[in-house]
Amino acid sequence: MAWFEIGSIDDIPLRGARCVATPQGRIGVFRTADDQVYAIEDHCPHKGGPLSQGIVHGASVTCPLHNWVFSLETGQAQGADEGAVRTIPVRLMEGRISLGLGVAQIAAE
Repeated sequence: MAWFEIGSIDDIPLRGARCVATPQGRIGVFRTADDQVYAIEDHCPHKGGPLSQGIVHGASVTCPLHNWVFSLETGQAQGADEGAVRTIPVRLMEGRISLGLGVAQIAAE
């Protein structure tokens, strides 16, 4: 696995997200109210909604299309919903965010 820097934590608002395009697909990078940073695939398994456009609450995100809630820590759907999204390793050093990927190129959207 290689680490790829994608920007500053200040690029993501509190309780917000940004999307990063990779050869492996789109990744949503989320910042919680307590400055924790998580990354998950940006594609809800239910209806394909862009999770990076969802509502961040605690360490979860709600899909903007059909309100499925996913843990940002595990990628698992919460409540009665069944499904999961892939989580991506995140490293935060001196305010800079890096993603652990097995690819050579990424481009922020």
